[in-house]
Amino acid sequence: MVDFPGGLPAGFLFPLLLLQLSTASGLSVEGQAEPVVAPLGADASLPCRLAPEQSMAHMSIRWYHGQPSRAVLVFRQGQEQVGEQMLEYRGRAELLRDAVGSGSVALLLRRVRASDDGLYHCRFEDGDVSQEALVQLNVVGLGSAPQVHMTGPKEGGIQVLCSSSGWFPRPTLQWTDTTGRKLPSLPESHTQQEDGLFHVDASLVVTDSSLGNLTCSIQNPLSGQEKTSTIFLPEPFFPRVSAWKLALAGTLPILGLLLIGISYAGWREHQNKEKQIKEKEKEDNEAKHMSREKELVLQAKGELEAELERRRKLYNQDWKKAPLYPDWRKEHFKPAPVITKHQMIQSNNSDPESKENCTDETQELPLSDKQGDCNLITLGQEGFLWKRHYWEVDVEKVEEWTVGIYEVPSDGPESFEEPSRKTFRVLVKKGDKYKALACCSKNIFLEKHVSVEKRPCKIMLFLDIEDSDISFYNMTDGSHIFSFNQSKFSGSLYPYFKHGSMELSPTSKC
Repeated sequence: MVDFPGGLPAGFLFPLLLLQLSTASGLSVEGQAEPVVAPLGADASLPCRLAPEQSMAHMSIRWYHGQPSRAVLVFRQGQEQVGEQMLEYRGRAELLRDAVGSGSVALLLRRVRASDDGLYHCRFEDGDVSQEALVQLNVVGLGSAPQVHMTGPKEGGIQVLCSSSGWFPRPTLQWTDTTGRKLPSLPESHTQQEDGLFHVDASLVVTDSSLGNLTCSIQNPLSGQEKTSTIFLPEPFFPRVSAWKLALAGTLPILGLLLIGISYAGWREHQNKEKQIKEKEKEDNEAKHMSREKELVLQAKGELEAELERRRKLYNQDWKKAPLYPDWRKEHFKPAPVITKHQMIQSNNSDPESKENCTDETQELPLSDKQGDCNLITLGQEGFLWKRHYWEVDVEKVEEWTVGIYEVPSDGPESFEEPSRKTFRVLVKKGDKYKALACCSKNIFLEKHVSVEKRPCKIMLFLDIEDSDISFYNMTDGSHIFSFNQSKFSGSLYPYFKHGSMELSPTSKC
């Protein structure tokens, strides 16, 4: 055990964490020092409250099991965030909201399973301040009554087997006689089934014919509850030694020696034949093994495909709330007819006069590309006005870039020629830094640094005009980078891509 300052033993650390986790603001999160014990299949309430008492409607509350990624329930912005909840807790976990205004956020877990057993974290977040408390849930499963029966004679006595299923956690088993004396048994066999419950088997060889009744007791180690069964062992069932068996015991050694001599002669004669048989058996076993491995591979492939299809269906049911799986997300969008002009710009970059010619060359592009700011994307139609669209931009060989959309008010064709009327929503890479930027020539609406774990080779953009959303995905690892959300688009939308970052100043054009 680790020693703590002041002589506090490590065993007292867990209750202290449960009862008082204080923040710099004077708030503390309180759980429960004693574990919550719940019978299998019943409902369990895990307490958690904020002290001093106050309303938590504006806070973020997260209950998770073991690891932060195992979200049991997430409450944010006044409602539960079902998209972040693990599938196994959907429909079973809910927040007792009656006391949310007074600081209590107890978690109600319905129809408790064996897999629910363990440590739960109740985490509060209020701006930059966050704290959590711990609550231990112990699930208790009382199994079936023991099944006790005789399996037959063994080692001069009778072998008796006791078995039972449906226990959690792993139970203990004990044999006793009519006087309550404990009897040693063979090693117990515990098997954990798919639902997490335990099946136990234990056998005992009884050689005392006067024992009479024999009792098998199985006990739950947490609750102390037990179930017992008794079997009567009649004395006539025990094996007896007869005279002919004694005579047979004397002649068996002689017969054994004769058989050894005969077997040795036969073994030498058939040695080669047996070797051939073993080789053939080995070949057959190898063929069966390969066939079995092939079946297992096909079975695993089928299971993976079924699981993938199941997840795809769940994703399609609520894909707007889950910024994941860009390849699946494309099924809900229409590919945009865009063309990037990498070759033209790369050749211009090697020419000293490329910067002077950039504006002239853009004048020869279609209407959707005449913005005069070295946009590298051409849209093969008029601007986007409705529906959902997606396109992909290759940025692998570009050190600094700007990619996104710009919006042109739909109040006349002259709006397209005026850069001051364009509104940009873009993702910018400068050096090793990334940021999301929303601006026009007169104002910056949003400038936020974003985290990107792996450098993107391709950026996938999803434009949802119906929901006024544009999302960026890193196709190197399939991760979501950022999403712009607003009340409503008010004009025509065009794709935007340029080499180099977008610099901002009070008089600059985005």
